[in-house]
Amino acid sequence: MPPKQASVFEDGTVPVRCKLSALWTAVTLLYLYGDYFQLYQPGKLPAMLAGRTDIGPATQAMLLGMSAMLAIPALMVFLSVALPVRLNRWLNLILGILYSIIMALAVQAHGTITCFMECLRLA
Repeated sequence: MPPKQASVFEDGTVPVRCKLSALWTAVTLLYLYGDYFQLYQPGKLPAMLAGRTDIGPATQAMLLGMSAMLAIPALMVFLSVALPVRLNRWLNLILGILYSIIMALAVQAHGTITCFMECLRLA
């Protein structure tokens, strides 16, 4: 009986679709963590209860926009795997650039913790 050989660890190739899906998952989670930790900033909860956000009053349109900002990356987790290649490529490119711009603008408007979370999202 030949001696057993130790199994060698080999890196398999990860499909691009899975990489994109994992990146959108990270973006979604960082949004959630960033929003959660913002609640610990002094004065944040009373402002929210009074219907104020960092960019103005909390109107229905503003809340819808904020919901879409979180829903789009969450949907992209699935869509990155399910869409046809050509549409997938363009949608990931356009939304990736759009979210990078939004995050770059958000870094300038917030404090240290939020800045840290935004920089992670940009990475």
